[in-house]
Amino acid sequence: MSTDTVERAPKRLLRDRLPVVHQLRQSVGLQRGMLVAGLVITAIFVLVAILAPVIAPYGFAQLRDDQGLFGSSQPPSPEHIWGTTVGGYDVLSRVLWGAQTALLVIVVAVILSLFAGVLLGLFSGYLGGWLDRVLVVICDAIYAFPALLLAIVVAIVISGGQSSLLGGVVAAAISITVVFIPQYFRVIRAETVRIKAEAYVESAKVLGASSSRIMFRHVLRNATRTLPLIFTLNSSEAILTLAGLGFLGFGIEPTSGAEWGYDLNKSLADVSSGIWWTALYPGLAIVFAVLGITLVGESLNDLADPRLRGRRRVAQSAGEVAETSVVPGGTLDAGPGGLAGLEDGESFEEHGIEVKP
Repeated sequence: MSTDTVERAPKRLLRDRLPVVHQLRQSVGLQRGMLVAGLVITAIFVLVAILAPVIAPYGFAQLRDDQGLFGSSQPPSPEHIWGTTVGGYDVLSRVLWGAQTALLVIVVAVILSLFAGVLLGLFSGYLGGWLDRVLVVICDAIYAFPALLLAIVVAIVISGGQSSLLGGVVAAAISITVVFIPQYFRVIRAETVRIKAEAYVESAKVLGASSSRIMFRHVLRNATRTLPLIFTLNSSEAILTLAGLGFLGFGIEPTSGAEWGYDLNKSLADVSSGIWWTALYPGLAIVFAVLGITLVGESLNDLADPRLRGRRRVAQSAGEVAETSVVPGGTLDAGPGGLAGLEDGESFEEHGIEVKP
């Protein structure tokens, strides 16, 4: 009797199983470059938001220092590297503090919409019946409504249009949450409807498992695999929605918190007067924050697609076969129409057509 034992495949390290690390190891070429660039930009945005109280030279609503007032619409100088606004605020400080406001809104809005959308989609898809029909109609109606207009209406209802930092963040987050809930609902509901027909779910029912145990133990775990992709894409949408609310005057008051959309709104009159710095830096902050998160989301979305992920393996396999295959005329080194060397003197022209001497 043989004593040989089957060797088990080595278990992957914990760091290799992390979502972003795993996708980073899968990526290649331009796709990896996009993912790395997105991760770097997003990391800088998060660090700036967290360290804003430390690295910002002044407060977001500070108008003076020991030397006196900053002055209105002052050009860039050693004291104010990015100049001052028409209201007398330091532009650099406003941009840095605005990153903190944007991060707070993203975290609150996406977490609220995740919980609400996932729970509603789970119950709707698993229970079905009249509850499913009602929720589908409501979410489709919300999804068809213009997102920014819906956020404006909700912001007015909650806070009257403007409020303090906490009230403004909560109002903007809830406004964005209402817009995002249908997206999570539709994804989770579709996955739940598919998963509840699987054999292991039917087996759990036969064994007497309760509906709540099946939903949260078996269905939910397998229905949330695409949520990281939606999370990253919705984070960039949250920044744009917040900026839109502030630009239209439904955001946070300048004395309560810094917000990029509000600063852009106040800089419109400055541009025609040649004062470019009040609009340039808040606009670039919005562009780079959205760009970084979008690059991460799009890269993860591409890597989650088996067809796109398989291109690398196909290309590598084709190269290995070409180098190692043995044919009557030698190794595989021909054009698209056939194999070189099958007959003496044959070759392929630039369009892949076989040419005989």
